[in-house]
Amino acid sequence: MTDTAGERVRAPVVAGSFYPSDPAELRTTIERLLASAPLRPAHASAAKAIVAPHAGYAYSGPIAARAYRAIEARRDDVTRVVLLGPSHRVPFRGLAVPTVGAFATPLGSVRIDDAARSHVATLPNVLIDDEPHADEHSLEVHLPFLQTLLRLEWGLLPLLVGDASPIAVADVLAPLWGGSETLVVVSSDLSHYHDHGTAEVLDRRTAAAIVARDVEAISTADACGSRPLRGLLELSRRAGLEVELLDLRNSGDTAGDRAKVVGYGAFAVV
Repeated sequence: MTDTAGERVRAPVVAGSFYPSDPAELRTTIERLLASAPLRPAHASAAKAIVAPHAGYAYSGPIAARAYRAIEARRDDVTRVVLLGPSHRVPFRGLAVPTVGAFATPLGSVRIDDAARSHVATLPNVLIDDEPHADEHSLEVHLPFLQTLLRLEWGLLPLLVGDASPIAVADVLAPLWGGSETLVVVSSDLSHYHDHGTAEVLDRRTAAAIVARDVEAISTADACGSRPLRGLLELSRRAGLEVELLDLRNSGDTAGDRAKVVGYGAFAVV
């Protein structure tokens, strides 16, 4: 954490490893990834929520870009992003929101939506805690995509999800759902460290469960972000919204060997 002009800011921790630390190179990288991602049909280019992976851009960037193309039609409307992901390093119960005033990337700082934070702080299962956020990459890697794509000034509500049920996550997310001004992003990879063929089978099964909004069929072994993902699916089920598969690949298809891969999926809630 650093102090900038009296405001506490979470500094980037994976710039230069997961994505470029040079601002010009970073913006060029994201613009290239977005330009290379196939366009969605016009009727489905304004997703309310997306699910995208969080590995290094060389591995998962092309798949994440598919998810972000699904919100292009909303780039002039969004003023709040609710970003949920798993805590890889710090175990805790519930959902954690930080105390800082902004999250920084090489592209600049994104202010925290303080009104949204103040609201969720009153809800059950929500704790105010900077520790889970300090070294976590699952949210950070999405910020440069959002900074590049969105055109209006926007606020961020970053939520790391620990040990929390789908109902608990959905109950926190529901009052934040809002209208066209609010975008929800869930950060998750899929299977981990299987061979390429095994991963394809496992990830196809998981993708089918996600599209079917079958919350009970998705475990932590299927997706590292299963808890925030299952919460989003629970809320989508309540609201009668559909989930569409946009892309399904793994690190063996992008930049890694095929002996031990990580699966990546891009999904849109419409």
